[in-house]
Amino acid sequence: MELPRIVSVDDHVIEPAHLFDTWLPAKYRDRGPRPLTEGIGELEYVGGKYRITMDPAGPPADWWIYEDLRFPYKRNIAAVGFDRDQMTLEGITRAEMRPGCWDPVERLKDMDLNHVEASLCFPTFPRFCGQTFSEAHDKEVALACVRAYNDWMVEEWCGDSGGRLVPLCLIPLWDVGLAVAEIRRNAARGVRAVTFSEIPTHLGLPSIHSGYWDPFFAACQESDTVVNMHIGSSSQMPSASPDAPVAVQATLSFNNAMASMADFLFSGVLVRFPRLKLAYSEGQMGWIPYTLERADDVWREHRAWGGVRELIPEPPSTYYYRQIFCCFFRDKHGVASLDAVGRDNATFETDYPHVDSTFPHTKEVALDHVRGLDDETVRKLMRGNAIRMLGLDLDA
Repeated sequence: MELPRIVSVDDHVIEPAHLFDTWLPAKYRDRGPRPLTEGIGELEYVGGKYRITMDPAGPPADWWIYEDLRFPYKRNIAAVGFDRDQMTLEGITRAEMRPGCWDPVERLKDMDLNHVEASLCFPTFPRFCGQTFSEAHDKEVALACVRAYNDWMVEEWCGDSGGRLVPLCLIPLWDVGLAVAEIRRNAARGVRAVTFSEIPTHLGLPSIHSGYWDPFFAACQESDTVVNMHIGSSSQMPSASPDAPVAVQATLSFNNAMASMADFLFSGVLVRFPRLKLAYSEGQMGWIPYTLERADDVWREHRAWGGVRELIPEPPSTYYYRQIFCCFFRDKHGVASLDAVGRDNATFETDYPHVDSTFPHTKEVALDHVRGLDDETVRKLMRGNAIRMLGLDLDA
């Protein structure tokens, strides 16, 4: 089988050290994020939270210093080029990373090596949906940082890529009016993707049931902007015991996407905004068939006392197949259940440069998953659904 070139809907970018010096207005730079190379001391991941200290005598790492935040880059988020047993929580400098982590020219070269034509990249220092700026004390500077990041994303990271690097922008999560303005500002220059929290209440924000986010959803529908939700974009990963190893959280990571999707299916958001598109990133898809089966069963049997009789007029799976996209890169169970997952709903990702990434063997991994599927379905999974979702003109 000749595999079509892939459009990856979930990759990541390591921000270059010059980002805010170049793109943040001069009057904010002394209060904005500053790059620093410094030794790293204690670095542990316990109960879903990092414990981090600086230590001049420790191994060097590249950091961002912003208000009272100390944010180091770690090997597990810039893992390509390292052996599996080297993909640890140790600090790392950009000089030690594969240049494609932060250099767009080198990223395109790595995409060519990896059978990837186009890529949508989530942020790292701002966190998956911009929580770093939402948690900042000085919201005037934080808003300027969101806009600076988006300007860098559109004009520098994606600008000279010929459409191969697809812009994914942030919103100021703390103010829905400002969020709407940022959606419109970016849509006017061709941006069709925004990152959002899978479960906003975990960030201390209003829920999607409250109506608070409706102006944001309306602006996304109006501008054909896809709402992309990455696992962990609620700053919380599911776990069992508080002292369980990180492997437990990694195994359960899809739980956030599953919870978020159930939330949306019963929220009425997809009823009120029938052209709104949602995309779940890095959640895989093998869990989706039973979730839809259960949601439809609850709707049929329990909708009166369950509080959704008037809110959700059709079975919840109706809205999933119409408006929601999932993605996968290691999920043979999901591929085996593709008719229930939806041949028009599934997309592919490479997760470059994270520890999960299939780089540089993505073509082999993809072929192993789609072997036996018809050519039309393979094309949909590898690129067609992503092109339709994001409104790309790659096949024009």
